[in-house]
Amino acid sequence: MTTPSGGSTPDDYWRRPDTGDDAVGTASENDGPPPAGQTGPAPTGGTSSGYSGPPPSVPPPAGWRPPVHLQPAAPRQLPPQDMADLDAAEQRSQRVTYGFAAAAGVVLLVLLCLLCSRVIF
Repeated sequence: MTTPSGGSTPDDYWRRPDTGDDAVGTASENDGPPPAGQTGPAPTGGTSSGYSGPPPSVPPPAGWRPPVHLQPAAPRQLPPQDMADLDAAEQRSQRVTYGFAAAAGVVLLVLLCLLCSRVIF
């Protein structure tokens, strides 16, 4: 990859190379050259050498979908939730979590005290 040198602007490096066509003289500085084959308005008669656009679309016939024989079942009703029981279970699990955290904290504190006592004594 080479970098531009001389009195060029930093944007010149990212511009498309000049194709030598002067027919694109009306394009602004920010526009690039038109796509290949679209240099001007398309001729109105016969076949053209450029892109003449997409083919015309034809809507599908009215009954084009296959018939539906099976209807999905209606959604089932979920069982009611006991909010008081859910809150109690959440509090129990929170107590278990805090208990394990406290036990781990005590073990780490004892290990820290043992390590410090070995260093000091």
